[in-house]
Amino acid sequence: MAADPYSTLGVSRTASEKDIKSAYRKLAKELHPDTNKDNPKAAERFSEVTAAYDLLSDKDKRAKFDRGEIDADGNPMGFGGFGGGGQGGFGGAGFGGGGQRGFSGGFGGNDGIDLEDLFGGIFGGAGQRGGGGFGGMGSGGAGRGRAAPRGANVTYRLSVPLLDAAELKPQRITLSDGKTIDLKLPLGLEDGTQMRLAGKGEHGPGGTGDAIITLQIQPHSHFHQDGDDLRLDLPVTLDEALHGAKVKTPTPSGAVMLSVPAGASSGKVMRLKGRGMTRKDGSRGDLLISLQITLPEGDADLLKRLEGWKDARDVRAKLGV
Repeated sequence: MAADPYSTLGVSRTASEKDIKSAYRKLAKELHPDTNKDNPKAAERFSEVTAAYDLLSDKDKRAKFDRGEIDADGNPMGFGGFGGGGQGGFGGAGFGGGGQRGFSGGFGGNDGIDLEDLFGGIFGGAGQRGGGGFGGMGSGGAGRGRAAPRGANVTYRLSVPLLDAAELKPQRITLSDGKTIDLKLPLGLEDGTQMRLAGKGEHGPGGTGDAIITLQIQPHSHFHQDGDDLRLDLPVTLDEALHGAKVKTPTPSGAVMLSVPAGASSGKVMRLKGRGMTRKDGSRGDLLISLQITLPEGDADLLKRLEGWKDARDVRAKLGV
């Protein structure tokens, strides 16, 4: 039986979903096989952490575990009569190893990580334990059943461009069986979000396993994520800043005309509402645009026009210098 999932993640039994997710992401980054190739213990610990998160992130499974209806592996608990723990009466589980698969798609998915031995059964692909059949009063015996194991889960990583993540644009991917699908991204998508595609894993005598897809948001060259918001540094000319202008500005959904106010300074932040990341409730964060005034180099005409002019303001007074 696996260790207590709360202890594995280092959280209390009253931890919120956010606390559990935060603890998992921190441990996953520390223990990920990609960064611990020469440390088998880290890989083993990573497997335990992922299994614990899979149980506690599922509200139904967590509630059943807290009530003592299932164990840390997600298997039904026994009903007394076979030792002090009261967990007897169940057949052994048959576990299938879930292979890590890479795939290619229209958006350039990353190569998969070889975690065949690591991820077997973590996400629910393990064979299910059959409930023991308890004999009648005085029979002294109990029949035991063992369910046929399901096929293994198959895990993937999918790189999603930042602007596609903001707009929740479907991502075309090819699974291990050669079938191509358009994956609909979930509301509230974050880096590390996992999706489960039921019945898209390996075939087995007890049913087909699932595909587990971990979504990774790719950085963008101009836009930067800040929580639910996006940020963009927008270059403007001195003339546009002095006199004001309408300038063409990129957004996740296409370019718009932004009104730059006359006398705008470099660093002034302008907000376009509803142009940021998509939240779980379907609303959107904002796009925060920081104006950056760019001056021409060696412009003789500009230098001539400013000759004799001096800005006498003490623009660094608030800095105490």
